[in-house]
This record gives sequence, C-alpha cells and structure tokens, in this order.
Amino acid sequence: MRQSCLFISMSRLDLVFPAEKLEEFNCGGQLQIYFLFNPVLLFFKKNLRQIFASLEHFGNCHFAQPAQQRNRQYNSVQIYSKTAMSSEPRNRQQTLALRKQFIGASCKLFFPEDPVKIIRAKGQYMYDENGNQYLDCINNVAHVGHCHPEVVKAAHQQNLLLNTNSRYLHDNLVDYAQRLSKTLPEKLCTFYFLNSGSEANDLALRLAQQYTKHKDVIVIDHAYHGHLTSLIDISPYKFRNLDGQKEWVHVAPLPDTYRGLYRENHKDPATAYADEVKKIIDKAHQESRKFAALFAESLPSVAGQIIPPSGYFQKVAEHIHTAGGVFIADEIQVGFGRVGKHFWAFQLQGEDFIPDIVTMGKPIGNGHPVACVATTKEIAEAFSATGVEYFNTFGGNPVSCAIGLTVLDIIEKEQLQAHALHVGNFFMELLNQQKAKHPLIGDIRGVGLFIGVDLVQDQEKRSPASKEAEFIITRFCFSLWMYHSGSWAS
Repeated sequence: MRQSCLFISMSRLDLVFPAEKLEEFNCGGQLQIYFLFNPVLLFFKKNLRQIFASLEHFGNCHFAQPAQQRNRQYNSVQIYSKTAMSSEPRNRQQTLALRKQFIGASCKLFFPEDPVKIIRAKGQYMYDENGNQYLDCINNVAHVGHCHPEVVKAAHQQNLLLNTNSRYLHDNLVDYAQRLSKTLPEKLCTFYFLNSGSEANDLALRLAQQYTKHKDVIVIDHAYHGHLTSLIDISPYKFRNLDGQKEWVHVAPLPDTYRGLYRENHKDPATAYADEVKKIIDKAHQESRKFAALFAESLPSVAGQIIPPSGYFQKVAEHIHTAGGVFIADEIQVGFGRVGKHFWAFQLQGEDFIPDIVTMGKPIGNGHPVACVATTKEIAEAFSATGVEYFNTFGGNPVSCAIGLTVLDIIEKEQLQAHALHVGNFFMELLNQQKAKHPLIGDIRGVGLFIGVDLVQDQEKRSPASKEAEFIITRFCFSLWMYHSGSWAS
C-alpha cells in the first residue's frame, strides 16, 4: 500500500501519491482512502472529524474497521459530501435491499448469489466498500481505464462552458466526426451521434430499410444487437426467449469453426458458411421477400467470442448486395482498437471488405453515454429524402463529443491499440500453456484483447462444461472478474 497525503480545501479534496501526478477528486460523492501505517490513521481520527465539521461542503467522516487483503492489513477513511450523503454510509445488504425494493427485477446483477458493491474504480481496477481490489475483465466500456483523468477533465471543462443539443453550430461535433472519419474507409463519411449502442443499431436498421425500401434482415445466430423492440426482433439471443422469430427476420448459422456446422478441418469454412446465407436469400426470394440488410457483429461476442473465418464477410456482403441489401457491421463491443491489429474489427477480414453502415458504442465514451452510426453519403441522402428530420436530444452534445475526442487522443497517445495486441498475444500464450495441462480447456480463441476460453467436458466430443465455467467465474470473482457467454455459457 502506498503512503498518501490528503490535501483539503473548501471545495475539493486532492489525494497525492508522491510517485504520481496529482489526482483530483471532486466531492460529489464518496472518497475512500487507505493508510497502511496506523500513526497516520491515528492523526486523522484525532483531527479529521473536527476539520470536516468546520467545512460546509463536507459531511460525514466514517472510520471503517480494519480489513484484510493480500495478507496485509489496512484501515480506511470514508469521506462524504453533504450534497451526496446525508447519513452514515449504507452497507452492502442495505443497498441490496433498496435495489430489490425500487429497481426492476429484470435488471440483473453480476454474481447474483453474492453481489458486489462497488464504490470506486481506477484504471483497470474496481474497488468494493471494504477496499477489495478487482481486476476488471468484464466491463468493455472503460476503454482507456476507469476514471481516466483526461476524460474526467474534458467532461468537467466542457460542462463549465456549454452543454446543449446539436441544433446549434459547435466545433466539438464536426471535429469529432472528422476525427472518426480518419479511422474508417473513405466511403464511410457521414455520421449520426446518439447515446447508446441500442440507439445506434436501431438507426442503422432504419437507414437500411429506408435506403433499400425493403424490410427483411439476415442476422447471425445467437446475436444480440440491443434492447429496443426493433433490436430484440433481430437478436436471436433475446427473441427465442420471448415471442419468437418474426417472419421478416432470417437467421444464418454462426460462423463458428470450433462448434459450428463447418469446423477448422473444413477445406473452406468461409465459403461454406457464406453459402448458408445464399440459401436463405434464395429461399426468401422464392417467397417474394426482399432484403434490407445483413446485420452482423464484426466479432460475435455474446455468441461466445467467435472469430469468423477470413473471407466470410466478403462473400456474405456480395450475396446481400446482389439481393439488394446492405451490410451493417456492429462494432459496439469490439471497436476502437480492441483487436490490436486494426482499429475496427471488420478490418480483420481484409482491405477488400467495407461495410455500408458501421455502428459504434460502449467504449466510444469510456463510460459516458455516446454512440455513433457511420454510413455512406448515398444511404444518408436516402434517409434525408423522406423529409422527416432526425433529431436526438442528447446525441452529439458538446460534452459527449469532448469526451469522444479525448478518448481518441488517449488511444493514440498511450498507444493502446498496440498495447492490446501485445498484451493479448501474451495472454493467449499463457492460456495455451494452461490448455496443454488441463483437458477442461477445449479452445482458446481471440485477437488483441477480445479473447474467449471454451471449456469442455470432453475435448473430442467438445461437450460444453457450463457448470465448470460458472464455478470458475464465481471462484475467481474475489480478485478477477470474468463472465461467460455463448449459447452454452461455457
């Protein structure tokens, strides 16, 4: 544990680590500070309550009982802003009880049998109310690290100046669109800004249907594209638990070379899987149905961290274009350099593959609600030709764009794309070493920091080890957060 100094002023707290730059904490909530050495804590116990009682901006000061982590004992001090806290801090069970009382039961928690109460995060780590540290391998939103100081600063500074809608001219909006355009193929040059990946995918569907004047959509099995009604309809992961498949939605086999129809020993799995899409199109045409789009995650994530065989998207795009539709690449989970080799996951297929529409979300704002749709001039003009204005109250607001620009700056400045490739390769190497020792590990697949470990009961039969996967996730949740995906949750 590092020694820390706490600087107190009338409006803020500054926690200084001697070996690091100043880290500033605005007191809009709770700050927890750990001291390894008891003499420091004794000083605070003697003086801190008196100091904070004299400052109108601050509220309670609570001293927690010693806790144990990694065989080292520490003490914690929790300080609360009066504007955020008017009573003693709640324990985990109290918070859980209030959640059950006021929050919809369908809003699920991670580790529901023993949910974790998180009070702060920094970089790749999250911390619970007892000071336990967790390596966060679940949340793919904090793309440049939780609470990155430059992102926090950008949001704060722009909020001090202006935050409004996009019906006014503002440089942040056009600067951000221009920066994003430089990461994409030239034809993807028109942008719409929104607040979530679901909004982005919903708009992408509207763009495709308006441009083609058709409705039918092909999606990949086990896909998830969002929580809006329009997206539940095109998400097999969801609609199979609800009302079922709509007649205008067509499901293509997941291009999985480990468990799928055509596996790694097939001479040309890309063509074989693409031919399945062609069969769907031909059958639909016999029924006089016409296609608006093929909608696919560039790397299926909810389906189990799937890496489509090289050349698959090119062949599928050819089929959907011949059928009069467009190709929509959902980059919401996997974009912004996560795959290491490229900025966008669809680029893994090769330079000769360019989607007609690309959707972005999650990591785009590092936790701030931002999303985007990129498309061609032709598709955008067809959408405008309806005469119906597209307006999103918060989409493209100055604060969101300032944050988005800063995230791009950090990815470039800190070389995070190259870092994802380096760390991902190292991690895959370590995992493959474990695979050689443990028959439970059936497959390790991934690129950059998009990695899946498929657990099996039998390596030859490849029967999924779902219970074992659940046990491992629960067993390691005290320090390392992982989660299961795929139709077998293995």
